[in-house]
Amino acid sequence: MYIGRAVGIVLVSAIAWTAEPPAGLARKAAERETASEAARAKYLYQQKVLIEEMGPKGAKAGEFRETREVIFSDGGERSEKVTGKGISSLVRLILTDEDFRDLREIQPLLLTKDRLWLYTTQYRGEETIQGARCWVLEVKPRQILDGQRLFSGLLWIAQDDFSVVQSEGQAVPEILGTKQENLFPRFRTIRRRMPDGFWFPALTVADDTLPFRNGSLRLRMRVEYAKYQKFGTDTVIRFEEEPK
Repeated sequence: MYIGRAVGIVLVSAIAWTAEPPAGLARKAAERETASEAARAKYLYQQKVLIEEMGPKGAKAGEFRETREVIFSDGGERSEKVTGKGISSLVRLILTDEDFRDLREIQPLLLTKDRLWLYTTQYRGEETIQGARCWVLEVKPRQILDGQRLFSGLLWIAQDDFSVVQSEGQAVPEILGTKQENLFPRFRTIRRRMPDGFWFPALTVADDTLPFRNGSLRLRMRVEYAKYQKFGTDTVIRFEEEPK
């Protein structure tokens, strides 16, 4: 978000420490994440984005809404399109290219085999999420090169198959200049298990107060991933327009 500096929200956790993490946890999670990303590439789905700018007394001052569809052509080519017209009545917030990159690349899926070398990892314990017993892994960038968007935070990894069940953290780096602050909110992405056993993103939420130089501002974000449908080679599925 342009000119804002995000302060991470406090999220209550019941992580329990255990002394011995499983061998190769990060590598096995990255292998499973790679398979999950490949499986998700065969699905159609909708991504609904809502970002709300809150006024000083807690009332909503403005919002941004957008719905994107991932679809397939008759020839099986996968593409993404915005449905209808996006709505924006934001007053002080300006969404940047980095914000939209984070929506596509950081918040949904992240720790694949080709990205694992970019990160350092540290085992943080165990916790049960959505009925799944999970290992908790802290992930931080080794270094950040110009133009990169990476993740810093926690992953909850299912003990039965090494799937990422939940992630919580922030897209980095923050971009600071004398005339611009382009910083990013802390978020939580919750996944749900699909019939084929993979865990796909279902919901991303954030609720941060951004201390702008000209006054703090609270924003709320909600990103829903809906209507997952596996694409078949002999059919083309398109979503119907929602009633306005």
